[in-house]
Amino acid sequence: MAAAKKAVLGPLVGAVDQGTSSTRFLVFNSKTAELLSHHQVEIKQEFPREGWVEQDPKEILQSVYECIEKTCEKLGQLNIDISNIKAIGVSNQRETTVVWDKLTGEPLYNALAAPVSPGSSVPVAVAPSGSSVPAAGTSSVWLDLRTQSTVENLSKRIPGNNNFVKSKTGLPLSTYFSAVKLRWLLDNVRKVQKAVEENRALFGTIDSWLIWSLTGGVNGGVHCTDVTNASRTMLFNIHSLEWDKELCEFFEIPMEILPNVRSSSEIYGLMKAGALEGVPISGCLGDQSAALVGQMCFQDGQAKNTYGTGCFLLCNTGHKCVFSEHGLLTTVAYKLGRDKPVYYALEGSVAIAGAVIRWLRDNLGIIKSSEEIEKLAKEVGTSYGCYFVPAFSGLYAPYWEPSARGIICGLTQFTNKCHIAFAALEAVCFQTREILDAMNRDCGIPLSHLQVDGGMTSNKILMQLQADILYIPVVKPSMPETTALGAAMAAGAAEGVGVWSLEPEDLSAVTMERFEPQINAEESEIRYSTWKKAVMKSIGWVTTQSPESGIP
Repeated sequence: MAAAKKAVLGPLVGAVDQGTSSTRFLVFNSKTAELLSHHQVEIKQEFPREGWVEQDPKEILQSVYECIEKTCEKLGQLNIDISNIKAIGVSNQRETTVVWDKLTGEPLYNALAAPVSPGSSVPVAVAPSGSSVPAAGTSSVWLDLRTQSTVENLSKRIPGNNNFVKSKTGLPLSTYFSAVKLRWLLDNVRKVQKAVEENRALFGTIDSWLIWSLTGGVNGGVHCTDVTNASRTMLFNIHSLEWDKELCEFFEIPMEILPNVRSSSEIYGLMKAGALEGVPISGCLGDQSAALVGQMCFQDGQAKNTYGTGCFLLCNTGHKCVFSEHGLLTTVAYKLGRDKPVYYALEGSVAIAGAVIRWLRDNLGIIKSSEEIEKLAKEVGTSYGCYFVPAFSGLYAPYWEPSARGIICGLTQFTNKCHIAFAALEAVCFQTREILDAMNRDCGIPLSHLQVDGGMTSNKILMQLQADILYIPVVKPSMPETTALGAAMAAGAAEGVGVWSLEPEDLSAVTMERFEPQINAEESEIRYSTWKKAVMKSIGWVTTQSPESGIP
């Protein structure tokens, strides 16, 4: 029996999925995309002072080794031969920044973290006009705010026009991206300054740190990144697909510390230690790009939404960069091979999605567990005219209104906690619609359906509401690990590995759950326009910006 099982499996591909709160290693069958085994390890965030979020790069690396070893043990118990693993892909939290010593292999400082939970929005936003909009009262759990003054100083000396950074990178000048974090390290950490002076320093996002370490570290480790991660640093020209000399000069960052930029699917190097020694690392994608690939959004105009603490919505815009007039980001979607074309995406994020459920649980005590919200919402099947705008720290895209605050309105004496729970789920769907509307206005391709993934998609009421409010079908794959799957696909398809075909006719049909709109278009529009009225009521609540506390 076991021998027959082995014979059927064919080549396997592993994927490291390194997120903000945990690391996982997953192994897929390259012929069927079936997930065979995985292991997960939680990782810590450190808050050395208010508004600072850090992680230990060595703990992250150790967690990767542990996940690989444990997954290989589990495969052994399933009688699956780990020598069938032909490649490894890496997917990672994107903007987290690491600087390390190439002679000792030691990090020179903790990693400066991106938002602790995927899905938050850009904190110091640049509104469509290019003016800087600080997000009001953003809590330290979301993001590292130490670079606020760095951004303010840089914005004063932007050459020529306010679009200098955005026109090259697709990104606003913001605390969120790696360039300002790197600038802060160079300005404030003597160990980093000294290592740069002595030509010992290497910089990278988490993928670079992992690939360098896994391929040998001080003994010939490969210092590289891929185009998707590079496009989130604010140092990368998304048109020429190279580090930009003018941007490096503007941020005063020495180019010699930057990794080599490669495609998202090619052999970077071989594993130098552990159970999978000798296996090529051949796929690399930032987490949201990985989910786009895992959802097989390879066509112009296909979009996916990942529902986590916040939501990340990416729309494939094909070979052209579409610049947003509505506060969305332009980013590299993927480049699946050295000689393959690059694809771009528009990205919008909903700051508060799962976070609103957690707020109902932790702050109001309406629910004891996140799963309970579905039960409450199901009980009433309507919000009874109640609307919830969770603008806890201002409104993000497409409004960029730091003066807004959260409101619950439309209450009557009949409103109860079930209606508020229902309104909270609707709020996630309305916010998603606002981002999608902005995308439609920017690229003029109305969506025929929305592909979804992430933790909250297990909530069937939320998915049905989303279909009703968008008035298009919502499509959810039965295998939810789309981020890891995308990294595995890129790794397996790489030249020299070739165990995973990305030709449309060869892609294994993924079983999908489909939610069709169940209300009429008119009702959908009425609900949406009432939501917009509620949003207007939330604006202008805060009249003076209080300075962030605890930041020197």
